[in-house]
Amino acid sequence: MDNQPNAAPVTHKGRKGFLPIATNGFDRFFISVVLYVAIHLIWMRFIEAYLPLNIATIGSILLAILIIRKG
Repeated sequence: MDNQPNAAPVTHKGRKGFLPIATNGFDRFFISVVLYVAIHLIWMRFIEAYLPLNIATIGSILLAILIIRKG
């Protein structure tokens, strides 16, 4: 027999930003890294013949900063 009182459900303290889910710092960092890789792959496939990859890197870093701070 279990003599422990009923435990309250676990509540996660995530932050609610412009992302459609509640996130913590690691979640926002992970989303930023995935987007960084995706942007670079798409850039190398379609745009690199016209613009250098450095522009994609700068844009990806700025997007990561935005997501980590405000996401």
